[in-house]
Amino acid sequence: MKARIKFRKYGCMKFIGHLDVMRFFQKVMRRADIPIAFSGGYSPHMIMSFAQPLGIGLTSDGEYLDIELTEPIDSKEAVARMNAVSVEGIEMVSMVQISEEKKASGMTITAASDYQVFLLESGKSSDVRRKIPSEWKESWEEFLSQEQILVWKKTKKSEKEVDIKPMIYGSEIKEDYIYLYLATGSEQNLKPDLVMETFLKYIGQEDAPLFYNRLDVYARDEAGKLVPLEALGTPMVCS
Repeated sequence: MKARIKFRKYGCMKFIGHLDVMRFFQKVMRRADIPIAFSGGYSPHMIMSFAQPLGIGLTSDGEYLDIELTEPIDSKEAVARMNAVSVEGIEMVSMVQISEEKKASGMTITAASDYQVFLLESGKSSDVRRKIPSEWKESWEEFLSQEQILVWKKTKKSEKEVDIKPMIYGSEIKEDYIYLYLATGSEQNLKPDLVMETFLKYIGQEDAPLFYNRLDVYARDEAGKLVPLEALGTPMVCS
């Protein structure tokens, strides 16, 4: 059976890269005695995959890890065990059973993510934040009302001009942060820093110290509606 773990990544752990996060979870699985399955062959490894690895320097309230289990385990008990052996900066939120089909993996079905973008006093600390300037609010609607928002986007092999407007599913400027709802995944992938860099160029501002927090990762359900990845599973209850 397969399970999906939702976790938070915050504090100093934002500086830990994806490979180190993967190694960390391998240790968590052992220490928490989670019945995770291993691959076969001469060099067996834990069967796990991350939905959409987070970039270094970002925090998140909604990261996802898919694992394969050798036997059922109660979701609440598993979350409690993992948190008991975790460290400050990574907190398990939930665990649900998911479909065993390969096409249902988080890595495959991810379609969107949403973010909070904070304006900082300086790039030295993400804890001291400023309110969003009123002039940004006025310019934001103009920025999004353009017929196209063209940027040069790097690919693995080259660089090409892309219209990112269709990839911005929603946005809102609030008093303390900017909310972004963006396309994410293998088909379309728009990073929040590219949106903000493009906006700053649009208003004639070269740079600004910004901090990004991912709120959640989404996929489409059977009706085509975007829902959090954890909504596509069911909690495991073992008596």
